[in-house]
Order: sequence, then structure tokens, then C-alpha cells
Amino acid sequence: MTDVPAADVRFREVQLERFRVSVLKQAKWHELSRAAGDTRGKRALDLGTDNGVISLLFREKGGTWESADLTAHATRAIGRTLGEPVKEIRDARLPYPEATFDLIVVADLLEHVPDDRALLAEIGRCLKVGGRAVLNVPRLKPLGMLHPLRRAIGLTDAWHGHVHSGYDARALRHLLPSTLRLAATHEYLRFFSYALDTSLNAKSGRAKNGATVRTAKGTVSTSSSDEKPVNRAVKLMYPVMRGFASLDALLPFTHGYMFVATLERTAGVRTS
Repeated sequence: MTDVPAADVRFREVQLERFRVSVLKQAKWHELSRAAGDTRGKRALDLGTDNGVISLLFREKGGTWESADLTAHATRAIGRTLGEPVKEIRDARLPYPEATFDLIVVADLLEHVPDDRALLAEIGRCLKVGGRAVLNVPRLKPLGMLHPLRRAIGLTDAWHGHVHSGYDARALRHLLPSTLRLAATHEYLRFFSYALDTSLNAKSGRAKNGATVRTAKGTVSTSSSDEKPVNRAVKLMYPVMRGFASLDALLPFTHGYMFVATLERTAGVRTS
């Protein structure tokens, strides 16, 4: 990261600081890293990592990586964290040649794309035969206890920028092209973790329209909130939040609110 502006270095440090006190961001990284496996020696692509910390952590695991996202705001933030260019996805089309990647990691992006079927076809096109895609998406859970509360306080699909409420194995299989096979699934973020997320985002959901702007990646603050250091109170509360989220272990037989799917690129014929 030579010749990186001092403001971008500070931005990167703030994003890493936020990650270190976020139980939910850490859980997402744990699940994606586990599903992706050993990345050393692989050519890989990550999609949708917002402020770029997950992109950065994957680079530290090894491999040759590229990044892309849906909006200019997201690509700029990721680029500032990484110190390298990030491409913007348009019309569900990935700007890469066929059979380019051994691994594609999709973090909270599929549910934001109107034509999710087309994006999955593009993922199949860009993967090498035998390659793997890892998707982190909301789990389709219409009867979830916390959903009515989240809607009531403004944490709706529209606020998040979701055009699809979520997925399960059946829904995902229905969308896959013939070149992709659903190899494994895993759920995480059960009641206590999701309740924590609801509490932490309650103020954001109630934000007035004048303070925010709607984008394809959700409601974004018009202030420079991405650059503000972590509040000292949040740092002090982190052990308590981690302990509260660990109560998920008491609910092993319930569904998670997040869903990780591992896809494999087969030799099937791609349909247009």
C-alpha cells in the first residue's frame, strides 16, 4: 500500500477497528472463511464486502484477489480500505472473462440484485470448472420472531436495499444455472445475535430521510459516518455483546437468520 493518502490509511484503520468490536461482522467473516477454505494459490473474486474489511482479510489468507460491488459508494469504500481499484457491477453482469476464477465469495449482495438468477449465471460463467462460489445471504424465514419488530422500527427490506427477502436451499436451487451445483449450506445468527443486530441498528432504521440516501446496497448516511472512530462506550460494551450473542449456542435446533451456501462449478452446459 505505497503512496496511499493518509486519509485512506486512517479510513482503513477505522474499518478494522469497527470489525474488532463487531460480533456480527466477525461471525460473517468466520462463516465465509470456513466455507471458502484454503485460498492460497487461487485466483479469487469477492463481491459485496461494503467497506472492504472482508476483502482485506481474504487477501491475508492468500491467493490473488479482485473485488467488485454494486454502487459507487461501496466500490470507493472498498478501494480505500484495500488501496486498489474496485470494479462496479452493472445490470448483474460481471466485468470478467469466462472461467477466470477458482473462487468467488459473495457477501450480502445477491439479495440486492433484481435479477438474481442472471447474477448466479454470471458467477457460473466466471468460475473455472471445479471452482467454488460461497454466498452469504439472509435466510428465507417469514415466521422469524424478530421480523415484525424490525419492520416496526424501520429495518425493512427497503431500508437494507433488499429486493429479495431471503433464500433457502430450495429457493436457491430453483435459481441456479446448469453450471452450478449446491454443494453445502449452513445457517448462523440465531435469535440472540439477531436481537443484538436489531438493537444496534434501531436508531439507523428510524433515521429521517433527509439524513440518508437510498442506494442499491441499502440506506446510506449522507454524513461521513464511515470515517468516525469507534465510540469508547462500544469498545467497553464489546465483551457484553459477545457474551449475549454466544447465547445462540442454547438454540442449536432453530433456524439461523443468515444462510451460507457453497456452490460448485460443474461441466454442465451454460444456458443463455
